[in-house]
Amino acid sequence: MKKVQAVAPGKIILFGEHAVVYRRPAIAIPVNDVFAQATLETTEGERGLRIMAPDLDQDYLLAEAPLDDPLATVVRLTLAHLGRSEPVSATLSLKSTIPLGRGLGSGAAISTVIVRVLGDFFGQVLASAQVSTLVYEVEKLYHGTPSGIDNTVIAFNQPVYFIKEHPIERLQVTQPLTLVIGDTGIISPTHKVVGDLRRRWQTDPSRYESYFDEIREIVRQARHIIEHGPDVMGTLGKLMNNNQEILAALGVSSPELELLIEVARHAGALGAKLSGAGWGGNMIALTRPEQAPLVAQALQAAEAVKVIITELPASPVGEKRD
Repeated sequence: MKKVQAVAPGKIILFGEHAVVYRRPAIAIPVNDVFAQATLETTEGERGLRIMAPDLDQDYLLAEAPLDDPLATVVRLTLAHLGRSEPVSATLSLKSTIPLGRGLGSGAAISTVIVRVLGDFFGQVLASAQVSTLVYEVEKLYHGTPSGIDNTVIAFNQPVYFIKEHPIERLQVTQPLTLVIGDTGIISPTHKVVGDLRRRWQTDPSRYESYFDEIREIVRQARHIIEHGPDVMGTLGKLMNNNQEILAALGVSSPELELLIEVARHAGALGAKLSGAGWGGNMIALTRPEQAPLVAQALQAAEAVKVIITELPASPVGEKRD
């Protein structure tokens, strides 16, 4: 019997969602407080590879899966990349603590663990860039026109400064950041939000390009502050608030998000904004460490269905940029 496992984190976008689709920069970080896990083990009596994903109410054989099934697609792509056939008798079990459709990268995380566990099963170590490329192909099924940021930050499990179709740049963090994530409980259909914004951009490109340019400047300032300071916390909080104003003007916020954002600010957050596609999903708030529990309590009182306190640690001294 053979058994291998793989784990991948969730993610949040600190700055730059939506504009990143239009080749402006964004900053994203992994969230290891939630994760996806894959287990691949040989079994007896099976007739091929069985895929079990109880969170998705899925249980089927790879050979019987539709061509557009995301889980089967990433398995097939990975097997082709490895130059392997499906295991003769094995079960791929998937589970995740990452809420679905909330902007935390659940789809990319599941795809990442599938790629990694198949590589491990066949004794082939895949570089993070290879994993990211394979996962991106499946992201197209989930999101239509993905930016590529989810698969990048999750596959590398590193904070990144990301521009579509540009080399990956790892973010150097000078001071730990404490973040509180609040879940509205509303599934955010990324492909619908992105598609709606694209249609509006097509009718008035100059207006929306101006918004995206404003976001680009916010992201650039945020990167400089994160990497060099000074006054990391206060300045970043203001930039988050500025980013949220533009996201609201883009039409991707929602009353539920606005409520949680306002509650977090009143509870002492230095800044707060939506994270991800919008129209629901999650918001994030930047706080000082001692203030985080109070902000979390306020979000819970405002009926956030889940609250996570997470920390982005400082980069180790002397660490080289990728």
